[in-house]
Amino acid sequence: MSFNFRKMNILILGSGGREHAFAWKLENSPLCKKLFIAPGNAGTQLHGKNIPIAVDDFVGIRKFCLDEQIEMVVVGPEEPLVKGIYNFFSSDPLLKNILVIGSSAEGAQLEGSKAFSKHFMQRHHIPTAGYAEFTIQNFDDGIKYLQSHSLPIVLKADGLAAGKGVVICESVDDAILTFTAMIKGRQFGEASETVVIEEFLKGIEVSVFVLTDGSDYKIIGHAKDYKRIGEGDTGLNTGGMGCVSPVPFVDADFMKQVEETIIQPTIKGIREEGMEYKGFVFFGLINVEGKPYVIEYNCRMGDPETEVVLPRLKNDLVELFMSVHNHTLLQQIIEIDSRYCSTIMAVSSGYPGDYKKGFPIKGLTSEHDDVMLFHAATKQNGDTIVTNGGRVLAVSAFGKTIPEATQKALKKLSTIQFEGIVYRSDIGYEWRSPLQ
Repeated sequence: MSFNFRKMNILILGSGGREHAFAWKLENSPLCKKLFIAPGNAGTQLHGKNIPIAVDDFVGIRKFCLDEQIEMVVVGPEEPLVKGIYNFFSSDPLLKNILVIGSSAEGAQLEGSKAFSKHFMQRHHIPTAGYAEFTIQNFDDGIKYLQSHSLPIVLKADGLAAGKGVVICESVDDAILTFTAMIKGRQFGEASETVVIEEFLKGIEVSVFVLTDGSDYKIIGHAKDYKRIGEGDTGLNTGGMGCVSPVPFVDADFMKQVEETIIQPTIKGIREEGMEYKGFVFFGLINVEGKPYVIEYNCRMGDPETEVVLPRLKNDLVELFMSVHNHTLLQQIIEIDSRYCSTIMAVSSGYPGDYKKGFPIKGLTSEHDDVMLFHAATKQNGDTIVTNGGRVLAVSAFGKTIPEATQKALKKLSTIQFEGIVYRSDIGYEWRSPLQ
């Protein structure tokens, strides 16, 4: 569907692989006039201009938007959303007409507080794991609860903990130690002042992504993330070592259940509770014997899920965003590439623990239309691009099957070099034949 939308100056907030994928997608829109990324990375500068402003520097962002006549701000990470950047813009007479793609601070509590999201799901009868929450005030009750709980036990820091606030404990003793470290030891600072204890749900995880204007929504894709550092899903949890999309078990019947029991009541709850919400809802789900349950909400796109969802999304992303603000989202027809897409993260040696950075990266060119390279933690150092964090870059590739897409990504990754490079070669392993 075509709309008579004007060209716009656009600012993306963030510096990861997700933001590089956004920049790659937005640059290709005929509705994008000028593209800026704050602070960006060595990859985003291929598609727009990097601006050295932190994502939580609202005053600096305000000045830049006014100076450069920015008309749309796309918020990548969760931190500025939880801190209220949407509210900051909407309450400022000079900024309020700028289109902000993101939720209000109230809506962002779906991610910013595990306890809030659990209460929300309870209020709106959305299927999720049974739970209880505890603070220092009822710490002893929490210990008793753990001692009587079935194993394994899931403990979640209530607030944002950089993806590290969820621990699955196999024994009561480990659970008590973790619970004590979170609350009394302030393991995650303010984030673990409240701890949510959940029942463990056994199944296969999948993430579903929705774009909403707070009343209506469109599903724009889904993906399966691989969190563990090691082959065969072993070792420590990470921010994500790879993704595949689409996920074979997500058929029409499963998605019908997801829409009817999870997505629709969530959007209805957002509307009924008066939350301003013009952006993405990330539904972290688990398939338990064919029935979907919510593990978590996120108020933004995931990383590395974005690196497989956006390549498969055929729609003009600027047009979709403008439809969110014009309340014409329902008129949009979402088009998804039928091919499989696989992405593999290359990380620094030692990640998710201690690692070094500043190593030169070689082989960063991408030669094929069906292979895409997205920078995550990179920076320009003179004429050289160097590593600048734990998850360094992602290679995404299309294929007729998951194994074919993964092999294409691996082939490209074999040409990329930096000291201590680590990546998993088994992304999508569940759907490989015995000979692959």
